[in-house]
Amino acid sequence: MASPTSTNPAHAHFESFLQAQLCQDVLSSFQELCGALGLEPGGGLPQYHKIKDQLNYWSAKSLWTKLDKRAGQPVYQQGRACTSTKCLVVGAGPCGLRVAVELALLGARVVLVEKRTKFSRHNVLHLWPFTIHDLRALGAKKFYGRFCTGTLDHISIRQLQLLLLKVVLLLGVEIHWGVTFTGLQPPPRKGSGWRAQLQPNPPAQLANYEFDVLISAAGGKFVPEGFKVREMRGKLAIGITANFVNGRTVEETQVPEISGVARIYNQSFFQSLLKATGIDLENIVYYKDDTHYFVMTAKKQCLLRLGVLRQDWPDTDRLLGSANVVPEALQRFARAAADFATHGKLGKLEFAQDAHRQPDVSAFDFTSMMRAESSARVQEKHGARLLLGLVGDCLVEPFWPLGTGVARGFLAAFDAAWMVKRWAEGAEPLEVLAERESLYQLLSQTSPENMHRNVAQYGLDPATRYPNLNLRAVTPNQVRDLYDVLTKEPVQRNDKTDAGMPTTGSAGGSAGTQEELLRWCQEQTAGYPGVHVSDLSSSWTDGLALCALVHRLQPGLLEPSELQGLGALEATAWALKVAEHELGITPVVSAQAVVAGSDPLGLIAYLSHFHSAFKSTAHSPGPVSQASPGTSSAVLFLGKLQRTLQRSRAKENAEDAGGKKLRLEPPCLVSLPFPSAPSVHLYASPPSWPCPSTLPA
Repeated sequence: MASPTSTNPAHAHFESFLQAQLCQDVLSSFQELCGALGLEPGGGLPQYHKIKDQLNYWSAKSLWTKLDKRAGQPVYQQGRACTSTKCLVVGAGPCGLRVAVELALLGARVVLVEKRTKFSRHNVLHLWPFTIHDLRALGAKKFYGRFCTGTLDHISIRQLQLLLLKVVLLLGVEIHWGVTFTGLQPPPRKGSGWRAQLQPNPPAQLANYEFDVLISAAGGKFVPEGFKVREMRGKLAIGITANFVNGRTVEETQVPEISGVARIYNQSFFQSLLKATGIDLENIVYYKDDTHYFVMTAKKQCLLRLGVLRQDWPDTDRLLGSANVVPEALQRFARAAADFATHGKLGKLEFAQDAHRQPDVSAFDFTSMMRAESSARVQEKHGARLLLGLVGDCLVEPFWPLGTGVARGFLAAFDAAWMVKRWAEGAEPLEVLAERESLYQLLSQTSPENMHRNVAQYGLDPATRYPNLNLRAVTPNQVRDLYDVLTKEPVQRNDKTDAGMPTTGSAGGSAGTQEELLRWCQEQTAGYPGVHVSDLSSSWTDGLALCALVHRLQPGLLEPSELQGLGALEATAWALKVAEHELGITPVVSAQAVVAGSDPLGLIAYLSHFHSAFKSTAHSPGPVSQASPGTSSAVLFLGKLQRTLQRSRAKENAEDAGGKKLRLEPPCLVSLPFPSAPSVHLYASPPSWPCPSTLPA
């Protein structure tokens, strides 16, 4: 049987396009394909249909079947849902490309700008079941034959970008490389539209492109002007990532991956590592993909002792800055740890090269997380409205230990595209913003366990993904500050000022610093017996402080009689429920995480919602003896609650000792600082084990 390429030259270009493994090869082969078919790239969905009509041989048809099935979902209205909408997407990371796919399927005109000219990030991402299904439905196996074969559930960032790039090109997205978005250019007069400020020297067609939707996926270091971000930081944890060349030899393929080895579960391994190499780790993960990828959490004193860090500095940026890290020592450290963890079976470990052609190894602090206070805004000038949305790290930087980055990134991409659809339908701007913020509140709570189990039904409509969805959790009146009508020329941004830097204040009234938030929490809980808030983590694990906070803000909501017989977990869950239903504070952290102290950043985000909503509420700080309105009820409330918790714990301990039954509290969740969600199941310790806060240092 003759090969398809022998009868049609375009078939050869298409096969080259499918198999291309470098960004430039993808672009050049697609350009050649379009040339052979007489098409111009970036022509939107009509371009896709023209390519499909002319490439109807068996290999291409298998891909068209998958893409047509997705495009045929009713929500896209056969590609006519957003035909009058013009979008600009900034950033060709996984989330920027994924939202571009959805916007293209809706029929919008989509232009994407990316400052880089190649994909070079080797680090490996863990995929939730729905992301694997989603990517397979877009033809991932066609573009990358090794995608999630067998039980594998991860992919390198570079490979994920490559396969999504191929999809957006086929769907007619117009892409410009080596172009940096520097800001917005408001319409100068009535009848004109919004444009982008771009560098360097964009082509006239791009410079004059007017759009009514801007989706920023440019990463956490650049957030469009007008958005406010907050930094949330936990206890210092130093992560080290290393990528080694994968020669794909038989010996290398036989080395098993390590989905997560943690000290608390395998102390003998880490003691042996320390004795053999002098390396002191908390955990280590190993994945195989384009490279041999290792990530580990190292103890600071060990890095100082082995000369990886020159000097101990209290400031994290200075501690892990390039001037304080010895590259050669860091390479020796990573190579020795990787060699020991794989019993030397990977042979000579040669570092892969990063984007700067340097050994791909780095040390970083992954306990700092930037989070945007809102996911969308609307700006209007001279009657021209612009909808702005954030996705990816621009919206929420992932907390590495939870391995949630790309999964929640894709969910946010779907939610942003849904917002654009509602915008195109003519919904009122405040309604669009309120609905988007309602979805944003759900994002930090999502996990494979609390979303719809049937991943095959997931689509653009949020109802297909989120159980118990409430699109009115945030009201239009609550998002009025997200709608800006510009009457003056915007102030030019100082080049030395990064719009993505954390703010010390905001129009939304959020806590600018953790110190401010802590002071506010201390003031609100002052006078409650047994409550001593000294931090934003361990002080909240017994449930007393959270109950006190809710009671202080609305004394009639929590009654001691309703909490009789409850343990710390149940009391915390009750407080979360009451705060959600009566105060409108969405629980962005679970009761289990609060009690175990396993999600400190989530707790900070949750308490920040209280501060934002009630910072103007009058309070009477001071000891109980300074009798003030509500003090007596607070004393009564917390006194009864504390005695209840003590009785409950005493009863549980007695039952444990007597062997009558196991404690009803769920397993303690241990927050292990390494970027590997596959090992999240390792975090659950047996019910009789102590939580990390009670373990010896």
